[in-house]
Amino acid sequence: MSAAPASNAVAMRTLALRKGEDRRLAAGHLWIFSNEIDVAKTPLTGFAPGECARVESPQGRPLGCAYVNPAALIAGRVYCQDATRPLDGELVRARLGQALALREALFDAPFYRLAFGEADMLPGLVVDRFGPVLAVQIGTAGMERLRGEIVDALTELVEPTGILFKNDLPGRELEGLARTVEVAAGTVPDEAEIEENGCRFVFPLAGGQKTGWFYDMRAARAMAAGLSRGRAVLDVFSYAGGLGVACARAGAESALCLDASGQALEHAARSAALSGVADHVETLAADAFAGLKELRAAGRRFGLVSVDPPAFVKRRKDLDKGLAAYRTANRLALELVEDGGFLLACSCSQHVGRDDLRKVLAGAARDAGVRLALVRQCHQDADHPIHPAMPETEYLKGFLCRVIRPGRGL
Repeated sequence: MSAAPASNAVAMRTLALRKGEDRRLAAGHLWIFSNEIDVAKTPLTGFAPGECARVESPQGRPLGCAYVNPAALIAGRVYCQDATRPLDGELVRARLGQALALREALFDAPFYRLAFGEADMLPGLVVDRFGPVLAVQIGTAGMERLRGEIVDALTELVEPTGILFKNDLPGRELEGLARTVEVAAGTVPDEAEIEENGCRFVFPLAGGQKTGWFYDMRAARAMAAGLSRGRAVLDVFSYAGGLGVACARAGAESALCLDASGQALEHAARSAALSGVADHVETLAADAFAGLKELRAAGRRFGLVSVDPPAFVKRRKDLDKGLAAYRTANRLALELVEDGGFLLACSCSQHVGRDDLRKVLAGAARDAGVRLALVRQCHQDADHPIHPAMPETEYLKGFLCRVIRPGRGL
């Protein structure tokens, strides 16, 4: 499905860039920072939050259309290379249709991230599909203006029984938006149930983390499950047991889900029962760092350990502190991996690069007195596509590591 034609062109004001600040946009990036705008020529204060504007280079060359928020650090987000096209319901419907077509080509069942912001040319919009129910996150003032059009387009495209606006993400405050959770259409149950990697999972919707489920780790969980037969598995920061239950289903001897949330572990246990592996899954409610130390003190060993924490680095200025936390978490995990076993180490922090994580693992291995071989690299799954001009959209990094405990002379 192609985007709507530019016949709907309307008059828009111009947003001019400063000298030298057009190169990133010309290469395809979609973000415009406030310090890149020529405010003498086009004052930001003249724009209403979410207003569409024609973006021009310092020489007056059109670069596309963006919606503007004068109060945000990312003051403009490009949504179209056509410099005459407003962001309206027709364009949103076309882009969501393109996004849906990709997911239907990739997945056999309706359990996936249907729209992933900039990667689907829908900056500020995330949609997760849980069968007949959709969870929607709007993160920007530009998309907030189109709440009704988004609901109409999704209703037309997938005919859901319910749409939940899960707009409680902290980033909304940076856009001057309230954090809310509300039913936008139909009936939304308290919980959703999905199928993934041969398992059935249940988790809370309105009261859950993020949109409710973390589809980005689907492929990494499948990879871990493929290595788990006959092994004891530890799933750290397990949430509702996506990895631990999948490993148990794939033949793991046992799977221990470690998480600080009792609610999440309750859903992990229920998911294990739904998947027919309740006898092979146990839970431990504890802070991850404290829980890892507790397991070490008890002399536990595991053939596969997964460490998939929340973002330890939410702002670039927190990078050093966050990398130290990643190093500590992975060092504690490595101390529990048996000789010849595996560590799956991941980071969802946008500001942590793949090379940063590799160095973290090298340091953690030295601290733990083990030797690592990086066997595979992990990425977010295909329903979280990567915009080729925006490295920020490749936020999930991971390594599958073989762990060797050197003996005398080895």
